Amino acid sequence: MNKIFFHYAAPQNFYGLAGRLWPWVAALASALAVWGLWLGFFVAPTDFQQGQGYRIIFVHVPVSWMSMIIYLAMAFWAFLGLTFNTRLSGMMCRALAPTGAICAFLSLWTGALWGKPMWGTWWVWDARLTSELILFFLYLGYIALTNAIDDTRRADKAGGILALVGALNVPVIYFSVKWWNTLHQGASVSLTQGSKMAEIMLQAMLIMAVAFWLYAIAIALYRVRSMILMRERHAQWVADLPEIKAQFKRTSP
Repeated sequence: MNKIFFHYAAPQNFYGLAGRLWPWVAALASALAVWGLWLGFFVAPTDFQQGQGYRIIFVHVPVSWMSMIIYLAMAFWAFLGLTFNTRLSGMMCRALAPTGAICAFLSLWTGALWGKPMWGTWWVWDARLTSELILFFLYLGYIALTNAIDDTRRADKAGGILALVGALNVPVIYFSVKWWNTLHQGASVSLTQGSKMAEIMLQAMLIMAVAFWLYAIAIALYRVRSMILMRERHAQWVADLPEIKAQFKRTSP
């Protein structure tokens, strides 16, 4: 297991693995998204209290979950980078950050669209909404920090520290509805208490969650390949890649 980990920790080896994986993961994510949206918007019944407006949960809940999961994944890679000084770790953090920021933004935006008809307002300084907003700013801060430092190694370390410290906000988001008197409703799905939703609603939401998860993996793998090429552009193995040779032939006079 350790041999496999250290083998693919090398950017040269991970580049090929990511290239083989991401198209299949992206295709599966697309198929699941179509299936989940069809179940959620056309098969699931209308909610007796919220009407048709509740259907936004099939996007809101998965992206909210992913905004937290992606940040924890960044913290995991940051820990590996700071502990083992692996070059790939910093690149994986950077590859995940934009997708996490998009998920956090979509969580806030869809939450506002859901909150307006349910609460009568677009925004309240609710504990969960506020901590989710902080998470969004943490993503933006990470992206800004790593891009502001020219030395990539120093940028990765600084960003890794921010990712680890910011991870403390994730349990605050998750447990905020239990710790404080919050307007945001509690969890509809619990590992200990089961689900309060109809089976078809739960099925659609979980399918969408897996679809977003696979999308995040696919886009991170695709993005990290570009980062590897940029950072390793002077290495001989990059010059020997068939796609690089083909591009060189097209651009050469």
